[in-house]
Amino acid sequence: MENPIVKLQEKISELTESQRKVADYIIKHPLDVAFLTIDQLAGVVGTSTTTIMRLSFSIGYSGYTEFQKGLQEILRNQAAPQTRLEANIKGISENDLWGRYAESQINNIQDTLDMISPESLEKTLELISSAERIICTSVRSGLPVAQYLTHGLNRLLGNTHLVVADVSDWVDSVVNMTSKDLLIAISFPRYARRIIDFAKTAKSNGIQVISMTDSYSSPLAKHSNLILPCNSSSIAFHNSVVSSMFVADYLISALAINNPEKTRERLDEVNSILTGMNYHYLN
Repeated sequence: MENPIVKLQEKISELTESQRKVADYIIKHPLDVAFLTIDQLAGVVGTSTTTIMRLSFSIGYSGYTEFQKGLQEILRNQAAPQTRLEANIKGISENDLWGRYAESQINNIQDTLDMISPESLEKTLELISSAERIICTSVRSGLPVAQYLTHGLNRLLGNTHLVVADVSDWVDSVVNMTSKDLLIAISFPRYARRIIDFAKTAKSNGIQVISMTDSYSSPLAKHSNLILPCNSSSIAFHNSVVSSMFVADYLISALAINNPEKTRERLDEVNSILTGMNYHYLN
């Protein structure tokens, strides 16, 4: 989704004086504007509702309501954590919190299902199956997904490693990668520069890159061979990993089901070693 604030900033020189006055207020007070009616905004700025409507039209929206919805979505998904929290808690009743949370996550998964085509999933499985070596990378909010995916793929294939891109180890890793290897990069708003740098360097070296991120407009997109967009919005301050975990778990499951003989043989070998170590409480 294109950022309404960025659109305002790009168009500011083309606006009338009264429209620039409104635009300046919106840029300085986005959280307030996201929940003000058009009449309230007109009163605060000291202008007319007609001016606000014309401003909305001039930057590509059908009206103030559509502009405001875009602003709310950006604040909820891509703003600083404290701003996202403030935007999200407006209108949420404590008695309804559990229901709102469940509804939000169900919607996230449905959005993710709508954004990822079966063809993209099939191509992802092909790239994973054919790779000599797989590196999963992420930082911060995306790291649990990378850890889970690394663990699952490595149990099945034995060739998957985790690289935390917050440290410089990724530089040493990418130098040794070849076109037969695969990088799976995971990052959500506000996006980590080191993940983008890793993906950019890998792709420029001929390495296949799959990105799990929030949308096709993510800065990771242009450095990826394949994108798996996962809705990461939450009802609080953070990037939710529920839908990306959903996708990661599907990939692990599909690989196991599509290659039952290979999967069974490897899992039997792993289980035999663990049993010999008396690793589990219940063997």
